[in-house]
Amino acid sequence: MKLEECFKERLLRRIEPDHEKAKRSLEIARNKLEMGKEALDKGLLDASLIYAYTSMFHSARALLYKDGIQEKSHICLVLYLKEKYANSIPYYLIQSLDYFRKERHEALYGLDFEIKEKDVTLALQDAEEFIRVVEKIVQETKSK
Repeated sequence: MKLEECFKERLLRRIEPDHEKAKRSLEIARNKLEMGKEALDKGLLDASLIYAYTSMFHSARALLYKDGIQEKSHICLVLYLKEKYANSIPYYLIQSLDYFRKERHEALYGLDFEIKEKDVTLALQDAEEFIRVVEKIVQETKSK
């Protein structure tokens, strides 16, 4: 799928930019990150992975709200970031978002999914970094 198709199929659509929704999405991202850390402490690897991905998803969604985009597809969100934020977000973080998007899907729906603690730890670390990067972008835009 290409980004243009996401807009054509209304999986992404233009709305009014909304800094309050962007701010709220970042708050949710931080909350989900903390929940992921707590789940890891309790040995709930699947739950921790899902929370880490959800944290990254809400961070990314904050950028869309800032830009005036509503998403209805996780893959389209990734495609949007790859095209619009390639110079602002380190490539490995966008790749991590996409990788853990797929892992989350397997954790929720797969029959033979097993996750390793090191992968969950990486997901949480990447989610934390993702939040920091997005907060910086949102703040820079807000102050312009």
